[in-house]
Amino acid sequence: MGGRWIERWEPEDETFWREEGERIARRNLVFSVFSEHIGFSVWSLWSVMVLFMGPEYGIDPAGKFFLIATATLVGALIRVPYAFAVARFGGRNWTVAGALLLLPPTGLALVVTEPGTSYATFLLVAALTGVGGGNFASSMANINAFFPLRKKGWALGLNAGGGNLGVPVVQLVGLLVIGTAGAAHPRLVLGVYLPLAVAAAVCAALFMDNLAPVRNDTGAVREAVRDRHTWILALLYVGTFGSFIGYGFAFGLVLQTQFGRTPLQAASLTFLGPLLGSLLRPVGGFLADRYGGARITLWTFAAMAAATSVVVLASATGSLAVFLTGFTCLFVLSGLGNGSTYKMIPAVFLSQGRRRGLTGEDAEAYGRRLSGAAMGITGAVGGLGGLGINLAFRQSFATVGTGTAAFAAFLVFYAVCMGVTRAVYLRRPAVTVPETAAAAHPVPRAGRATV
Repeated sequence: MGGRWIERWEPEDETFWREEGERIARRNLVFSVFSEHIGFSVWSLWSVMVLFMGPEYGIDPAGKFFLIATATLVGALIRVPYAFAVARFGGRNWTVAGALLLLPPTGLALVVTEPGTSYATFLLVAALTGVGGGNFASSMANINAFFPLRKKGWALGLNAGGGNLGVPVVQLVGLLVIGTAGAAHPRLVLGVYLPLAVAAAVCAALFMDNLAPVRNDTGAVREAVRDRHTWILALLYVGTFGSFIGYGFAFGLVLQTQFGRTPLQAASLTFLGPLLGSLLRPVGGFLADRYGGARITLWTFAAMAAATSVVVLASATGSLAVFLTGFTCLFVLSGLGNGSTYKMIPAVFLSQGRRRGLTGEDAEAYGRRLSGAAMGITGAVGGLGGLGINLAFRQSFATVGTGTAAFAAFLVFYAVCMGVTRAVYLRRPAVTVPETAAAAHPVPRAGRATV
């Protein structure tokens, strides 16, 4: 897998971008989306598998939530090494490897998913599916290097949105299987994804490229870890992506446990929210490019708090229709927030470079250097937000039998994220960020931050 290395890559050079860069970047984006999409589906497998696990499996709702949480945890933690693997091995090469690594957990799940299998075995196999979550970090780090700043919001949003679609698609596959073959045939779902993982690896090998100028920079990692904005942005990403993946994994099980839906009924309702959230992630990136990432993120959290209030009311009163409406709104808003928050990362670090007195290519190189490192950290912490949501549901159902207490906790967290976004990026002059590389050649004056 050592071929297809590109030695010169200067996306901020408009002539280079127009004559050859854009064509190459778009081609890599297409196949990056495909591989990441399959990775997300594999990561999400257990949100579907638990719908097939009836009383004969001997696993209570708390145990099922813990299976989902285990996959979420591993998928979040593995994002850090995956993010840096791109610079070590090359984006094309690691995309091939990442797709092939989806085969063992999918194949093992195909073998063990049947009544009588021990809970410990299910936990182990669920943990292995976490490698699918790592594909997001490597894919985003790779695509971030291909596109100029003025295109990053759109490109990263499209890349991530296409990957996020893996959540509703695997749920639709589960719905198709339950609706046709019945809930006793979970292996049919798994059989779909084995050849798709192979196809993703083959397409990456044939059509993607490695960028020689992209190299790991341990100094950049240390700087990103020490920079407070890395952790502030990670907190905001917990609120957006953590919500999306946590709700996506748990939604069907909540419907089964709290509202008494059958596997077919739950599967028929679970896919719509993740589908809308995935499709709107690029819109969030586009709106951030146009109006500012911090503004879109702030209003997203305000709307998420309002939608959560509706869900709390519906959960407390047992109204399924209102619950579905509020929950679907949460998916839509988390998708928008995913795009706007991720757009903020390269913009924040470009501004940091300008505040240090750097200009032109020096400022852009500084921004790429630190934002690439920060994306791995932010993606991992954001994934842990999904773990927190599933653990909160597990505890809420174990203690009071409903998810109402968990939703109340989420409401408080969204209020905190609103306050942080406004205080750091829209009120204090701590960081002033241009929306595109061409938007701010001079160092911006102190004033209200624009991210």
